[in-house]
Amino acid sequence: MTKKTIPFIFNLDLLKVCFLLLSVFPLVACGSGASGGVDTTVNEPVTISVSGAFALFPMMTVWTEAYSELHPDITFDVQAGGAGKGMTDMLTGAADIAMLSRDPRQEELDQGAFLVPVTIDAVVGTVNANNPYLAELQAQGITPETANDLWITGEVATWGQLLGTTASESINVYTRSDASGAAEMWALFALGAAQEDLVGTAVNADPGLAEAVRQDVLGVGYNNIGFAYDPATGLPIAGLQIIPIDLNNNGQIDPNEDFYGTRDAVTAAVAAEIYPYPQARALYLVTKGEPAPVIADFYRWVLTEGQAFVADAGYVALPEARIQEALALLEG
Repeated sequence: MTKKTIPFIFNLDLLKVCFLLLSVFPLVACGSGASGGVDTTVNEPVTISVSGAFALFPMMTVWTEAYSELHPDITFDVQAGGAGKGMTDMLTGAADIAMLSRDPRQEELDQGAFLVPVTIDAVVGTVNANNPYLAELQAQGITPETANDLWITGEVATWGQLLGTTASESINVYTRSDASGAAEMWALFALGAAQEDLVGTAVNADPGLAEAVRQDVLGVGYNNIGFAYDPATGLPIAGLQIIPIDLNNNGQIDPNEDFYGTRDAVTAAVAAEIYPYPQARALYLVTKGEPAPVIADFYRWVLTEGQAFVADAGYVALPEARIQEALALLEG
């Protein structure tokens, strides 16, 4: 199986969902670009530009809006374009902060990437809600080995091969075309090493991948939680269902493995460390070198008062020990 790319196309239903997402997580006032060396003068207007992972984008818009209300002299320009773009933008000076949804690469650290963990999120497998084999798939689930057969080797090509039946319809596998932390985490789950190992039809962006599966009754993909679940209802986005993971590899989804019905249920499983790494992972804010004082102050607020916003936004708060480690990191 080879990878091909299709364009990112919304239909009206998903466009409405995305407008709803933006109404729940509104973008704060935008500036004109990267501020470079951010001015720390008290009461001087400051714009901080942020670029990167779709995974962190909804949470970051909540934080930056709340922080700007407390500090009206500080505005944020928050743009989602994928983890890879965010890191490139930050390292080249096109953005002040990168949103990162994967572990850093050594070459990024060598260029001075300074990471601060801020919350926890997860990637889930997705399937079209009208798939004729949905009941069997959700009863059986998938394992890293079957994910490998689908997204890495392409050895499993039909629904019958996946489910052990005579069904001959092809499985249409989708993946991300943009440099993505979600794709890297899914590749690791599927026993690969990097996003480049994933095969399938490549689609740009988290919303684009969700829409591709919504439009294809035989399609499968993966999304960050924030783009697999409706932020208003907490249920899977209309047209999508979640592929459960057979955690104990016994060929079925046991009651204690069946926690995908709502966003709150799956985030609770992430918080309890039932839903496993690498699909569940910390999300980071990253600067080139130690953050300027005005950014460090924002980070401290995110790690303290800002954690109160996390659960309602559909994320998982950092453990207290990790918060203290991050605060100590900011003190040098």
